[in-house]
Amino acid sequence: MPYKNIKEVLVDATKFPAAIEARLPEGAPKVSTMLADAAGKIPAVPDFPIEIPDLPAPPTLPEVPIGAGLRRYVAGVEVTPVPTPLPIVTKALGEEILS
Repeated sequence: MPYKNIKEVLVDATKFPAAIEARLPEGAPKVSTMLADAAGKIPAVPDFPIEIPDLPAPPTLPEVPIGAGLRRYVAGVEVTPVPTPLPIVTKALGEEILS
């Protein structure tokens, strides 16, 4: 089915990120729902002057072993506390110029 309006293109484009999201663990961000919400919020616009051909089918993704869920970590970084806190400036902006 060729497309005649931008809303149709956006709604059909959600199948691409949805194919990737199906493989992600629970709690991963969902781009496909954001696209569908954006398409619903677009005001009425005139149709395209020509018909746009159909989008290709989303690619099939291979099975990838994913661990127990999303993990956030940084490797190879050592965190050390600051020995003394920095002084807090209490002068008002511009006061040092007038004094």
